[in-house]
Amino acid sequence: MSDASWLPSLTTETPEEGFALAVKMARVAVKLTQPDAAVRDAGRAAYGGNADSLIAASQVVATHFATVAAANDYWKGR
Repeated sequence: MSDASWLPSLTTETPEEGFALAVKMARVAVKLTQPDAAVRDAGRAAYGGNADSLIAASQVVATHFATVAAANDYWKGR
């Protein structure tokens, strides 16, 4: 995934679209960190039921969402 075309812009029309983009950013980061889908899938059983892991994943999405929100001027005037 060397081509950044999946992320042409941080601009979104709505906060909901911004949140979806934040989730996508987090997922792409995981894919780039661990490109082997089988390894990623095998790990889901370990973290899928772990509250600390799920909270950590939410924190990553929240950080990305803050970035997207700032890039969209917090959707003021829309």
